[in-house]
Amino acid sequence: MPIIVVPQGAEYKAVCRGLTSKQSVIPIPVGSQAVSRYLEACQDKLWNPQAKVLVMGLCGSLRDRFQVGDIVLYSECVYQTKVQQCDRSFTAQLYAHLQDKVCLVKGLTSDRVVCSAKEKLHLSEISKADVVDMEGFATLEFFQQAGVEVAMVRVVSDDSRHDIPDLTSAINSDGSLQPLPLAISMIRQPIAATRLIKGSLRGLKVLEEVTAFLFAKQNV
Repeated sequence: MPIIVVPQGAEYKAVCRGLTSKQSVIPIPVGSQAVSRYLEACQDKLWNPQAKVLVMGLCGSLRDRFQVGDIVLYSECVYQTKVQQCDRSFTAQLYAHLQDKVCLVKGLTSDRVVCSAKEKLHLSEISKADVVDMEGFATLEFFQQAGVEVAMVRVVSDDSRHDIPDLTSAINSDGSLQPLPLAISMIRQPIAATRLIKGSLRGLKVLEEVTAFLFAKQNV
């Protein structure tokens, strides 16, 4: 049974709701630097070369074809000019189980929240990526350097055609969210905030469902 690694907060809670048996779930901070620091500090507890790691969570779409609620399976993840491949065997196993429920994608990890539709289009053009997250590359890099097989399943929570609020200022250096700056960012852009909330709720529901599907049948 793989160890699940998922961003702390709502995503972690959604994954836990989807599990019916005891399963090792590790909550990680938001943001690449915070993730790297956290995993390095906890590596003695996390070290288990015999285990596989399944990274789960939400992501943003960079292309029209990927809509809110779509389940995606990473083949690789890019950060700036660097590329990390997901484990081919583990990824193929997940793809076989999920079949028509999932799309194979190239992911991009960003240091900040990608909030405008214009920037999403730009990033998709220069990176050739399909979706964007804030933790994927750092997590892949850490575990793969430790010789652990890693795969990544995420759910789209915002599409490529609309803006979402800029939440970058609400994220602490330790990867936690600050409630007041978060609220201010949402209030400043109420339409975008409503869209983000609806997309997140939909994405979290699907994240819970795909977790239940994968682990209830011991598919991974």
